[in-house]
Amino acid sequence: MNSSLSVTVDLEDWYHIPSVCSSPFSVYRSVDEFFKNWNGRYDFLSEPTKRVLDILDEFNVNATFFVVADTIEHYPGLVESIVDRGHELACHGLSHACKIDPETKKQLMSVEDFEQRTLTAKKMLEKISGEKLIGYRAPNALVSGWMIDSLERMGFKYDSSVSVNSIYNKTDSALSTVSSFPYYPAKSELEVGDDRDFIEFPWAYSQHGLKLPASGGPMLRFLGSSFILDGLMQSLKRGHTIFYFHPLDISCAKFPSLGNKRPFYWCIKGRFVEKRIRHILNKLSEVEKICLRDYSEVSCV
Repeated sequence: MNSSLSVTVDLEDWYHIPSVCSSPFSVYRSVDEFFKNWNGRYDFLSEPTKRVLDILDEFNVNATFFVVADTIEHYPGLVESIVDRGHELACHGLSHACKIDPETKKQLMSVEDFEQRTLTAKKMLEKISGEKLIGYRAPNALVSGWMIDSLERMGFKYDSSVSVNSIYNKTDSALSTVSSFPYYPAKSELEVGDDRDFIEFPWAYSQHGLKLPASGGPMLRFLGSSFILDGLMQSLKRGHTIFYFHPLDISCAKFPSLGNKRPFYWCIKGRFVEKRIRHILNKLSEVEKICLRDYSEVSCV
């Protein structure tokens, strides 16, 4: 097995998820509205992020952190600590707002609004990192071909949002030509296209008849490390692939009981999810691990 693996971390807090903020079915229309109305504790992110950084140090892994840019304002010093440890910063939106409707896949904001908000986030993160920011992951993995075209215009070099599987599709493309290894997306869509100055890093999947999403995140919490390892091992045989998780996945704190439609979203998390992450990293200790910025074709585009 000669393929490489990128360990990626989505830096967002509990209120960023679509059941609470910035989606068609959320309690609050935006994070700004949340902060205007919320009087309780909001920071459940800082403590588990510090533990994630320690885990990555322990396993000698340089990761790519997809950061929601408004965390810079609300968590002073947290994003700086990620840079200080040598990890890559990439963009996870300005405030984790959905850009397309989860059900219809229709645009929830104009191209102009998307580009303005994303450029603001990009500049905020570049100021912290001191480097050009080249990577993006769509909030909630809701991504569309028009967004890829915009990202390329804004100077991004890659996206990592596409999850090919037989259960759900969070894009507006059929993904019939996409697997689990990097590719050049076609203009204005997400199918495989010709060479361009932009790469998509799709997520891992496990195939046993059906293709099952196996890159991490909620599947790591609900289905366990053996399932994720199976998908990662299968995907590594196809080529470079992605493992991801959130600092919130290993938080032992009880989050506020606020949110619509997803009452059990955080029912499994904490120390035993941390053990699952450690188990996966240990089992894949011999696999080369690279930040997405260091993938050879990204440096060439």
